[in-house]
Amino acid sequence: MVFLHEGLGSIAMWRDWPTRLCQQLGCAGLVYSRQGYGQSDPVADVRGPAGQTGGRRHGRLSPDYMHHEALEVLPALLTALGMERPVLLGHSDGGTIALIHASHHPVAGCIVMAPHVMVETISLQAITAARDAYENGPLRQRLSPFHADVDCAFWQWNDVWLSDGFRAFDIRPELQGITAPLLAIQGENDPYGTMAQIDDIALAVPHAQRLKLPDCGHSPHRDQPEAVAQAVQKFVGHLY
Repeated sequence: MVFLHEGLGSIAMWRDWPTRLCQQLGCAGLVYSRQGYGQSDPVADVRGPAGQTGGRRHGRLSPDYMHHEALEVLPALLTALGMERPVLLGHSDGGTIALIHASHHPVAGCIVMAPHVMVETISLQAITAARDAYENGPLRQRLSPFHADVDCAFWQWNDVWLSDGFRAFDIRPELQGITAPLLAIQGENDPYGTMAQIDDIALAVPHAQRLKLPDCGHSPHRDQPEAVAQAVQKFVGHLY
């Protein structure tokens, strides 16, 4: 099972949840931080113009950054590790990356929690509020223990989401390429997205299963860990 973290996530932000889940499932797990997050290499001039020098990117993320992660970075990582047809489990941005990858590459299964398939006003409002909390509130201090360069981690995510170029982001037509089993999970109190996200997934992928969780925000694995673990165990049990 390959775990794909959220927009401000990292290996450490998952805490011990992947370990506990994999022990429950009896499977191996891979957890990694994308560039600029956790203890990975920072991105130079993260708020400057996007570009590459010597094969290393610098500057802001481009609006297609999740396609880059799903179609270039993740396939290269899986090839380097000799992994074929993994089960992907993605949260938020990681869920979107999982969906894009599964639309173009064979996977054994795809589990997404609070994914984004298009941009909603509620998402932009929450991300704008996060910017204020980072600049004027406690968010920077709260995130600092999880990232070697917390400013890199925050601004590469926040800037691209609030950019004009990202408003047109929409992967719903792409989702029709998903043939693998798919489980989509969404909290009823998620400030970053509505049920339209997973309902639209089901419209594009009729075989998709949906789990809508009450008393749950943007992080189902933290807000409703038992319900999520049970759903994942049942889902994975039908894959093999």
